Amino acid sequence: MRKILILLITLELLNANYRLVVGKRPYSKIDKLHFGNVADMRNIPQDPLYYAKQIKPMSQEESLRYDRAYNKEYFKPWSISKINEPSNELFWQIKFVKRRKIYDDSKRVIKKSSWQWWIKNSNFDALNSLNLRAITIKHSNIRAFPTTTGAYTDPNKPTHAFPFDYFQHSAIYPNTPLFISHLSLDKKWAFIQAPFTNGWIKLSDIALVDNKFINDFKTGIYGVTIKDDLWLIGNGKRVSLVKLGTIFPLRNGTPLVAVKVGNRAKIERISVAKSGLVARKPLRMTPRNVALIARELKDEPYGWGGKMQTRDCSATTRDFFAPFGIFLPRNSSKQAKRGSSVYIKKLPKDIKKATIIENAKPFRSLLFVPGHIGLYLGKYKNEPVIMHTYWGVRLKDWSKYPLCRTIITTTEPGKEFSNIREKSKLINSLKYIINF
Repeated sequence: MRKILILLITLELLNANYRLVVGKRPYSKIDKLHFGNVADMRNIPQDPLYYAKQIKPMSQEESLRYDRAYNKEYFKPWSISKINEPSNELFWQIKFVKRRKIYDDSKRVIKKSSWQWWIKNSNFDALNSLNLRAITIKHSNIRAFPTTTGAYTDPNKPTHAFPFDYFQHSAIYPNTPLFISHLSLDKKWAFIQAPFTNGWIKLSDIALVDNKFINDFKTGIYGVTIKDDLWLIGNGKRVSLVKLGTIFPLRNGTPLVAVKVGNRAKIERISVAKSGLVARKPLRMTPRNVALIARELKDEPYGWGGKMQTRDCSATTRDFFAPFGIFLPRNSSKQAKRGSSVYIKKLPKDIKKATIIENAKPFRSLLFVPGHIGLYLGKYKNEPVIMHTYWGVRLKDWSKYPLCRTIITTTEPGKEFSNIREKSKLINSLKYIINF
């Protein structure tokens, strides 16, 4: 029987030019958000280990089956011949900027001439004309348009202003395989298909790959970071932030990373500063391991689409499951279509809670409401408990009391507030249990 393969990687590769070290995410505007609290955060256990004791470990056979499917999804961009998504998913941003007033990061109205240039620069007439393979060489962003300008619908409403940048599709991590459809007119951006979404990425953040690189990179044995906010150091300089859930091929137990030489990718070995930063995937779903991963994710600030190197609700669930070899797509609605589901939308509140406790699997289930998703941890005093990256509690005046980070709560966070909107409570709007 396979052991739990937490890699004990040491500094034996002293001659390696690249190192993975413990670090911190850069402080940003997101860290200045108002972080509120609710009674749940004081009244129920906040250590994931408390709930981890309730898990039913996944069998090795099932774990390996999920992991094989994960690897297939992860490397899929290198096996496709075109981006074949529905037009409403590829070109929604064009209608978006034409139909409403939008604001930039400085709360100024974005001029028509600006978004007209973004549409022109997108060069969508050239869709699927290049058909190249590539890989990310650093933590980057996938954007709706080839621009770093943020897009907000109302700078005076918290859920329509920063950090809700509608042009921010997703953060993307180093070593991620890509398919390149075409370039922007200014040749600074590539329109790509990643394993979990598509959109625009800076050309400077990716490198082209050929068949030899792909064969060498696909070792068949993969590691995953199990510590958040590491730094990849190359030749004495910071190369990239490395989030929990980043994939590294392993060769003889050593992680490999793609670096850029000219416009081409080259494989380099990485020395790891200490044990416990990288594990062989899939990590076994034991109480210790699920608590370890959940602890790393808890308390991170909310960042829509991974803005400023943080996470939103679906990024948290995706990265939680990655070490265990379970692949999830980018957004919550698509994540809700994975696994096996139990429909609970129309159940009365008390029956819904009982159904969750009876049917959901601690640390192996998601709870989904349109627009939001969270990880089911287990129960406390007969209440279902979730860990979720939550913006805030909806109040009667339709404003939100901001929480703005990854928290552990019941399915009724903020129930102590006299002005909470009852219909908007999570327990009243939850639609599905998704089990893995």
